[in-house]
Amino acid sequence: MTDFASLVPRIERLLDRLDGAAAPSPFDWKSVRAARWAAPAGTLKPILHPQRVALKDLLAIDEQKQRVDANTRQFVSGRPANNVLLTGARGCGKSSLVKAVHAKYAPRGLRLIEVDKAGLPQLPDLFDLLADAPRRFVVFIDDLTFAENEPGYASLKAALDGSLAGPSDNVLIYATSNRRHLMPEYMAENLETRHAGGEVHPGEATEEKISLSDRFGLWVPFHGMDQDTYLAIARHWAASLGARPDEDFERAALQWSLSRGARNGRVAWQFARDWAGRR
Repeated sequence: MTDFASLVPRIERLLDRLDGAAAPSPFDWKSVRAARWAAPAGTLKPILHPQRVALKDLLAIDEQKQRVDANTRQFVSGRPANNVLLTGARGCGKSSLVKAVHAKYAPRGLRLIEVDKAGLPQLPDLFDLLADAPRRFVVFIDDLTFAENEPGYASLKAALDGSLAGPSDNVLIYATSNRRHLMPEYMAENLETRHAGGEVHPGEATEEKISLSDRFGLWVPFHGMDQDTYLAIARHWAASLGARPDEDFERAALQWSLSRGARNGRVAWQFARDWAGRR
């Protein structure tokens, strides 16, 4: 009994140290422009070298740039702004656009926090942590999609609208997805559709899937690109990397896109890096 009593203070000190290790360690947002929300520990980890993308280098998405830039400018200026869902064709610049507007407005106090799906259930904790911070934050959820009954789905839905623990006025959520409704959709669900008075009423399963994307105030769709646009982007990136396109450039760029089974900005960038590297 005496031995156990002597261990109690040591156990208490150990527990205090463990609590301190689990607590989020604050850092200076003046020097840290981006961070990652680490789950399940619930801590912020600074990203010391965030990827920098310039808006001028994102071609063929002028309308999308204008809409996201305007929303972000409102937010940074302290005016009302919306959570944003960027959806559509893969490789067309959704994630790059979020990084580009962050790079543009970071000198004005905008900070970016990357959250993956595993961290979605801890969003209320993140919001509490950011509520009193003297900055504006975009919570960035990249390549978002859900399988049936994933726990993060309900967490994000409540965080966007409907939870008492929602984000404060200094936080917005920007998410990218290849799916507009963020979940797989099945042909059988269409059988639930009802027709009443000439109007079409989706079934409950469809309504539930639409309800999450509906909570984003701004939808920004991205579309596939034609051959000329793809080649123009490839030429732009090749020139920016110091390589001059020659008479073989277009043929090689098209062969590259065929080998990848896609024609988009990401493929054009990858081809330009290969072209410039070999020359």
